Amino acid sequence: MQTTISLNNSGIALTEANRPNEAIPLFRKALLMEPGNPLLWLNLGIAQQRTGDYEKAIDSFQKALGIDPCLVEAWYSMGLIYYEIKEFELCESCYHSALSHDDNDPRLWNNLGVLHFTLENFNEARNFFEKAVSIMPHYYDALYNLRDTCRELGDYRAAAEFERALSGLSRHNGPISHSGLS
Repeated sequence: MQTTISLNNSGIALTEANRPNEAIPLFRKALLMEPGNPLLWLNLGIAQQRTGDYEKAIDSFQKALGIDPCLVEAWYSMGLIYYEIKEFELCESCYHSALSHDDNDPRLWNNLGVLHFTLENFNEARNFFEKAVSIMPHYYDALYNLRDTCRELGDYRAAAEFERALSGLSRHNGPISHSGLS
């Protein structure tokens, strides 16, 4: 007999193997057994997000947050979706909600920086990237973004310093977040 744990673990493995369409029925089956489990709703939302079904993903994240409003990953994931669909105010709101529960997550600070860079609020973007780097000094994406933001601001000396910091790092240093700026 399958348990919620085995269904959840199998669903996570399928999602991570880029097979979210196969994972979704497993999460749904687990939710029939344990509808009040916020992590099952979160994982369902992540699988739905990976299929591009943003509306259903947001609904699943909201259900997770209705059970556990402190679930940072649900706020973070909704922020990613809202960024993708260019709902920037909702994106920022999600990241700030996540930060209200964990202000030590460099991904959130980096992603706020990306959002503000996109909106051409370069001073604000720089502050957010600097916060991400203060938490995780070798965070490649945040350093890369900070370098580009300093260039936009005309601070070429700081940009050169961040370029030097990047030279010894791999793109895989740090958590996954919005990709670097282009």
